[in-house]
Amino acid sequence: MIAGYYRDVLLDRGGRVTWADRVRKNVVVADCRRLLTGFLHGSGTAAAGITGLQVGKGDPAWDLPAGPPPVTASQAALVDRHPFTVPRTSLRIDYLTGSTVTAAPTNKLQIVATLGPGVPDWPDTDHTDATLREFGLVGALDGATVLIDYVIHPAIPRDRTSTLQRTIWLVL
Repeated sequence: MIAGYYRDVLLDRGGRVTWADRVRKNVVVADCRRLLTGFLHGSGTAAAGITGLQVGKGDPAWDLPAGPPPVTASQAALVDRHPFTVPRTSLRIDYLTGSTVTAAPTNKLQIVATLGPGVPDWPDTDHTDATLREFGLVGALDGATVLIDYVIHPAIPRDRTSTLQRTIWLVL
């Protein structure tokens, strides 16, 4: 069984922790399984692993008392039609043995994304503010971007000086 977890930490301009969330589960979606079978099948299938991390505003209605809808493995894209993508080159991806980084492949990946001040550069024409409510790792299968995991999280209002450090773990 594939499992996913994540933790968010918000830092101020001086690098001090202003908010730290607990470790939470994320949902590994169906396209992750298709991506894995593409790797295993080999010929005739172009499968690229993690190509980025998409973050989005989600739906502001999720902040109301009813809360967000449950996330399901059938989620195929972020709700935000214009998400910001942190490219793979800006992610730190490591194999882990327990909590120790190792060079050899293991059954556990750690992905760290650091969204510095002003990232994403919202507000813009599609976003009225810089609040984040959802994210998902993405890969590529036969040239199409596909979700690997998906999370709806409590709203994180970003300001122009804060840094969000997001750590994601995938366990196969």
